[in-house]
Amino acid sequence: MITLENINRSFGGKQVLHDLSFSIGDGRMTGFVGSNGSGKTTTMRILLGVLAADSGHITVDGSPITPTHRSAIGYMPEERGLYPKMPIIDQLIYLARFHGLSRQAAKRRGLELLELLDLNGEPTDTLESVSLGNQQKVQIAAALIHEPQALVLDEPFSGLDPVAVERTLNVLKSFADTGAPVLFSSHQLDLVERLVDDLVIINQGRLVANGTAEQLRRQRSRPEWTLQTESDMGWVRELPDITVVELDGTWVRFSADNADAAEAVMRRALSAGSVRSFAPHTVALNRLFQEVTQP
Repeated sequence: MITLENINRSFGGKQVLHDLSFSIGDGRMTGFVGSNGSGKTTTMRILLGVLAADSGHITVDGSPITPTHRSAIGYMPEERGLYPKMPIIDQLIYLARFHGLSRQAAKRRGLELLELLDLNGEPTDTLESVSLGNQQKVQIAAALIHEPQALVLDEPFSGLDPVAVERTLNVLKSFADTGAPVLFSSHQLDLVERLVDDLVIINQGRLVANGTAEQLRRQRSRPEWTLQTESDMGWVRELPDITVVELDGTWVRFSADNADAAEAVMRRALSAGSVRSFAPHTVALNRLFQEVTQP
């Protein structure tokens, strides 16, 4: 487990991280979410040792993080940093050799990753000759080439088409299934919702939410239900402790102050006629994000 404790960082007198604390669990996909300029990339760079924190601590399984720990982390920056005129497989081998892999092992590992990620091109193609989406796949392969013990990925799904996204999701899930901690940032909240075990949301450098998506929904969102009947549901607006979110004739989505209020809606609907369905409504991650980041 990687733990960040009370991380602070300023640039030019402006504080951009404020006592930021969270953990990245072993074998868990942790989504790192925040608006542009919220401090995600700065946090990742501090974790990797690219930047130093003004104060705070980072530990790995309870011990202070070391250069050895950091060298075992696979990192993918948001900005593409590979060599555009160099053949793809050659630069993967080059990067793997920095981590002690033999040339033969590095080539075998590189070809395996490119196949898993379904590179639409030849491994001998130069990076600049393939599409932006395929360049992103190479960036992901570069983060995985040395068989790291943890992953830190900054916007890994940027530029990927839906098929490539699915491929990448499967590769990252398989990596986490080995017991490795994975931290990734993304603005694509629908993908984050599908992929994460844990969620960390920051706003203006401050932690505003941390936990599983379900825990955050219970903590932050007023519970909602949906109800479908065979008669008009306009009467729901008249009930106490109920707020109608969406109403379409015989179907309604509503929030309630408590479960008793929701059950009262159900009883009223049963007395008025047939009920086709009644169930809790799952709040989407993008709405949860808005709740915790907007005043």
